[in-house]
Amino acid sequence: MIRKEDLFKAGRFLKPHGFRGEITLLTDYLIPEQVQSPYLVCEMDGIPVPFFTENYRPKGSATVIVKLENVDSETVARRLSGRDVYYPLSALTEDKNDETGLSQLEGYIVESDAQGEIGAITGIDDTTLNVLLRVDYQGNELLIPAAEELIVSIDHQGRRLKMKLPEGITEI
Repeated sequence: MIRKEDLFKAGRFLKPHGFRGEITLLTDYLIPEQVQSPYLVCEMDGIPVPFFTENYRPKGSATVIVKLENVDSETVARRLSGRDVYYPLSALTEDKNDETGLSQLEGYIVESDAQGEIGAITGIDDTTLNVLLRVDYQGNELLIPAAEELIVSIDHQGRRLKMKLPEGITEI
């Protein structure tokens, strides 16, 4: 059985592409190469339902054309339009240096090897060259660089990000 807590939101289906059942997927932050999964999940009548992919191809920087098994017409593909798309957490690759997938970390708990649990990630600030994690630290916002040399590990199942943080970062 597929549980919602074992999934992460990857995007949303837009409209059918052509008449053979292909559909456009607008990704939130991931490119398909980052996910090793033979299926994706959509919620249908409140139940997470897996859809196995036949193939996909990039259409732009944030869109992908997807062909799903047993979705063989524009009419069937149109029923998926506007639905959120999820991937299983277990399908994520473990590339800790991947910055394009940082927005998936929202809600994860940041742990410092020296200071223990710091707080939950409330957002990602990517408006500058240096990407920052917005972390709720004791009711205040703490900005932590999302530099690859600071990331020790990412536990997607436990929703935790272990980092090697400079001393005194919580005192800023």
